[in-house]
Formats: sequence, structure tokens, C-alpha cells
Amino acid sequence: MEKVKIAILDLNNNFPNRGISCIKDIVTQFGKDAKIDISYEVFDIRGKEQVAGLDFDHYISSGGPGSPLDSADSRWESKYFSLIESIRSANKTETGKKKKVFFICHSFQLICRKWELARVSLRNAASFGVYPTHKTPSGKEEIIFEGLEDPFYIADFRKYQVTVPNIQKMEAYGSKILSREKIRPHVPMERALMAVRFTPDFIGTQFHPEADAQGMADYFREEKKKKEIIEEHGQEKFDQMVVDLLDPLKISHTHKTILPNFLRKAIF
Repeated sequence: MEKVKIAILDLNNNFPNRGISCIKDIVTQFGKDAKIDISYEVFDIRGKEQVAGLDFDHYISSGGPGSPLDSADSRWESKYFSLIESIRSANKTETGKKKKVFFICHSFQLICRKWELARVSLRNAASFGVYPTHKTPSGKEEIIFEGLEDPFYIADFRKYQVTVPNIQKMEAYGSKILSREKIRPHVPMERALMAVRFTPDFIGTQFHPEADAQGMADYFREEKKKKEIIEEHGQEKFDQMVVDLLDPLKISHTHKTILPNFLRKAIF
């Protein structure tokens, strides 16, 4: 049986989160469902400056806290992008199976900033909850969205945003915008880019496709976390978020679709 090695690039900077465990669970379950020998290794990119080598088949780069703008001159980011560019270079000379990379939220914002694909900026107010995202024409043909309606629902937790695409840069990289944030006719602001295929081998989302709806609902209903959310976002927002999380046609469906589709396309 062919062995598949996945590198999980952890950008959480030792901040408590559910994202990494969710990614691990998705990779493990995919291996069981597809009946393949799949393994993963986690690299603490920001906390310990651990960087994976090129001896992995594919890579999943996580979200994380803090500003995607302030780390531009940091040592960890330099090492991180050195890996990303090494993967790109390896793929250019590889005639067989290419290495695929999936970028989530903070990672997505970083690569958009690094490659100057769009504007990365602080939002007027944090996005926190379950929202619809709308496919673009390219998104309607995108294989990782196969099985999802238009719009489909996402777990979106961010203080920063990617807007105003640089079309010239995108064309140079061969990038395609796959989805944008919810339509708000009453808000005179550019809608954020929520998913982009950066290159044929690199893809990412500004939302969290790994989000486990039931686990998130349980976590948010813990007394301390519930109090924090209500104080910042209000009781009504909290109640609606829990209802949305437990709707089987929303986050649960996205969780079961996007990263498994990515792994399937990457491996087979």
C-alpha cells in the first residue's frame, strides 16, 4: 500500500485552538475511508520555528491568532516562506505527482500579502460566526467545492480581511478567486475574498473548512467562553451562532467536504 505523508503547518503560536486537532481528525478519517496508509506530522511554525522539509507529499497550513501584517520581518515567517517557495520550485521540476498545499485563514492572508495578490487590512469589526459565502464562476468549477451548494456556509472568525484583488499579480501567478463573503447590499464596502486557487497546486480559504460544528458548539457553550462571546458580540449573536453550528446542512457539511476533497484530488 502506498504511504502518504501530510505536513500540518501550525501557525497558532501556542494559542489554544481546536483547528489542529480538527485537521488531524480529517486526515485520519480520510485515510480510513479511502483505505490508504496516511500519516501526518505537526510543525510548530511560529512558536518553535519548526519547518517541514520537502519529504512530505502534501501540506496543510493552519489559521492562527494575531496580525498577518506584523510578521513581515520575523524569522519564523522567513523560514515559512522559504518552505513555500521550495515547494513551488520542486513542483516546477517534478514530472509526476505534484505537492499540494492548502492555506487556512491566517496562512491565506499571509500568502495574499506576500505575493501582493490583494489588500490585507484590519476589519472595522471582527467577523465571528456562521455565514454564507458565494461561489464565483471559477468557484463553480472548483473541485474542492464539489458537493456544496451556492452559497454554502462557513465558520468565519477573523479580525483581518483580504479585499481588492491585484488582477495583474493574480494573472501572473495564475490565481483564481473562488468565493467571496456574503452579499450585503446595505454595506458600501468591498466584499472579501474567501477562497482562492493561488496556483494549480496551492489553494486556500480565508474561513475555517476544518471547523467541527458539534465540537465548536460544545466549546462555545462552556461557561467561561460563552460569557466572553456574549460580552463581545451579544446574546442574540451567540444564540444564532449555536443554532447555525448545529444545522447539519451548514458547517457540518462544509467540514465533511472541502478538506476531504482537497486530499482526494492531491492523492489520487
